[in-house]
Amino acid sequence: MTVKDRLQVHLRKSFHPHQEAFIHSPAKRKIIRAGRRGGKTIGCAAKDVIAFANGKRVLYAAPTDDQVGTYWYEVKEALRELIEAKTLYVNETKHIIEVPGSKQRIRAKTAWNADTLRGDYADELTLDEYQLMCEDAWELVGAPMLLDNDGNATFIYTPPSLISSGVSKARDPRHAAKLFKEKQDDASGRWATFHFSSHDNPHISVDALREITKDMSKDSYRREILALDDDDDTSRLVCRQFDERTQLVEPFPIPVEWMRFTGHDFGPANPAALFVAQDFNSNLFVYDEYLPGPGRSTHQHVEEFKAKTAGLIVLKRIGGNQTTEDEIRQGYASHGWPIVAPKWDRINKQLEIVFGLFERNRVFITRNCVNLLTDVRNALWDVDRDGVRIDKIKNESRYHLLSCLRYVISDFTPETVVTEPKSRWE
Repeated sequence: MTVKDRLQVHLRKSFHPHQEAFIHSPAKRKIIRAGRRGGKTIGCAAKDVIAFANGKRVLYAAPTDDQVGTYWYEVKEALRELIEAKTLYVNETKHIIEVPGSKQRIRAKTAWNADTLRGDYADELTLDEYQLMCEDAWELVGAPMLLDNDGNATFIYTPPSLISSGVSKARDPRHAAKLFKEKQDDASGRWATFHFSSHDNPHISVDALREITKDMSKDSYRREILALDDDDDTSRLVCRQFDERTQLVEPFPIPVEWMRFTGHDFGPANPAALFVAQDFNSNLFVYDEYLPGPGRSTHQHVEEFKAKTAGLIVLKRIGGNQTTEDEIRQGYASHGWPIVAPKWDRINKQLEIVFGLFERNRVFITRNCVNLLTDVRNALWDVDRDGVRIDKIKNESRYHLLSCLRYVISDFTPETVVTEPKSRWE
């Protein structure tokens, strides 16, 4: 008789074929890409109960209480008889079920980054809504906790749409999609990928599915319901010309002789600035950023800028709307930090120049500019109700450092070179 039999686990009477596939997969690493209400969380609850019944220590993590609640309900239903018989210890506050006097346990918790996942270990780790988690949840905590026992990991995600983008903690909102694509053709047997849509769940009614999809755009429908995660993501990225393989660089000591430029985005809540250096071959390096949040005065901002550029030659400071923010620029000038309006007024014209410089491999961003990189990785072109891309950035006002970037970089052309007497650097 197996441990499972002794524990009298009562799983649901039936699972659809896609659930059965990942529940019983022997792969050490599983990635599940599925539509809303496709049954991924319920299936993973069954998978984890089986692991628990066979003596494993199980940890389930999701970034929202709702997901934890769904999982917790399924786990308790499967173990109801043992819970009612007091064979198992249950802590409803911490969502723990364990065999008294042993390390055999299931725990469900909310977690969205490394810090919130710390403080535990497991033989079986499940990260639900992984696309909304920061990558460090797995990289810094999840992977190391499995080393001692050669444990298993399952990643569950739905392709991120504009509906979910506002709650994501990910630095790169496509990190789950990239992992899925990378492991899709794995031939070692260690990794297995699974894909199914909301329509593949026979337990959800057609009427219910129609109700949750009737107000969706085609783009959201493809991602949230069909769980399609294809190259359309790349095509909608505003800064898709930026190539991280060659243009994302490690911070380095920048020669004092290089000319400096700054880009500024105004606003009392989210003022922002970027610091750019130009080398002698006209390459541009974005090497520092400023995003302090609300509560500082213009004078305080200027003092920070002066401190960051002490001893350097700042050739030009550029920022703000060309026609409506002259008064703000004058305010900075009165504190000793004169800022000029951008050369171009239209956002798309500014971006066109930025993209041209990206394509010519003339712009580089140092890795410490994490907030700018977040903007570059996240900003998408908007779509209309039919899912057709339009030449407008979705939620453009959120991307303050991207605004700084287009203000300052659009002042250049690929042929722009700042020339100085040779005696400066010979």
